[in-house]
Amino acid sequence: MRSRVVRRTAAAGVTLAFGLLLAACGGGDRSEDAETTEPTGPDPATAAPDFTSPTLQAIRRRGRLNCGVHEGLVGFAYTDNRGQWRGFDADFCRALAAAILGDPDKVRFVPVTSAQRFNALRNGRIDVLWRATSWTLSRESQEGVRFAGINYYDGQGFLVRRSLDLASAQEMNGARVCVQRDTTSELNVADFFRARGIEYRAVMAANEEEARSAYAREDCDAFSADISALAAARSLLPNPEQHAILPDVISKEPLGPAVRRGDEAWTSIVRWTLNALILAEELGVTQTNAEQMAEDSRDPRIRRLLGDEGELGPSLGLSKTWAKDAIEATGNYGEIFDRNIGPNSPLDLARGLNAQWSARPGGLIYALPIR
Repeated sequence: MRSRVVRRTAAAGVTLAFGLLLAACGGGDRSEDAETTEPTGPDPATAAPDFTSPTLQAIRRRGRLNCGVHEGLVGFAYTDNRGQWRGFDADFCRALAAAILGDPDKVRFVPVTSAQRFNALRNGRIDVLWRATSWTLSRESQEGVRFAGINYYDGQGFLVRRSLDLASAQEMNGARVCVQRDTTSELNVADFFRARGIEYRAVMAANEEEARSAYAREDCDAFSADISALAAARSLLPNPEQHAILPDVISKEPLGPAVRRGDEAWTSIVRWTLNALILAEELGVTQTNAEQMAEDSRDPRIRRLLGDEGELGPSLGLSKTWAKDAIEATGNYGEIFDRNIGPNSPLDLARGLNAQWSARPGGLIYALPIR
């Protein structure tokens, strides 16, 4: 019995050694099989998905962009005496229409209230929301939306009558404060006063117009909203010089365009159109010189932006001149700012945080690389 075990063990050892020798010499068919089954191209499971946007397809079928805007906020989105939509946000809607359809007039402005805005996105009534809306975590996690960028850095403040002789909101103990119901403005006011142990009474309003009217009737001592909205409200009061915006900034309000969750390609199209307008200002490309710069500029950044080099537009599903079309429709970011809410407008807002990062003094406006 013992000798048979020894013989079997020895035979197994010879077999193993022979197998190892064949492997070392490249013998047998196993290596050939391995070569023929080795992948010859990218793994389909890890390949980048196609860049297609159902939202863009729907816009092209209907022939217009549906853009959700404020129902009436001077400087940002409002109708003029001829019934034409004007304002900072309205111009971004036109620029987006020009980028995707080649025509800034192929846009339908859809006024939505703060209570309606996210539902209007979710149910497809609008393609993009460009309505003084702050980018917050809860809105992305709970409202079914995605933010494509920031086009205005704002903050919440207080509008008061100069006759009250207030230097700070911290002096408003016992004050009545008009604020819009069911908004971040309502929550920010509550946080501000509670953190400082200051008593106040909130006077709730359904919208900004109602809050402004209540303030004008002196139903409250102060009106709290985004500072840009307060500047717009002050411009509409009978004697604007009799009212002041206090220096207190009680929140961060990054405002920007929102889209429906689930269409990543559409989010990118909105994001990069906004960045194209920001980069145009940085590079000195304007509404009037875009065509000439497209012909003459030797700067590769400008040539890429205006479609003379690369295939960046087609990679988004747009034309090569998508960014140039947007710039020629409305001007660059600085031009849009200046004529609607800056020094060339009744609001006369300073650039402040909304200055280009490269300006002196610098701001927070910074274009992502377009390359």
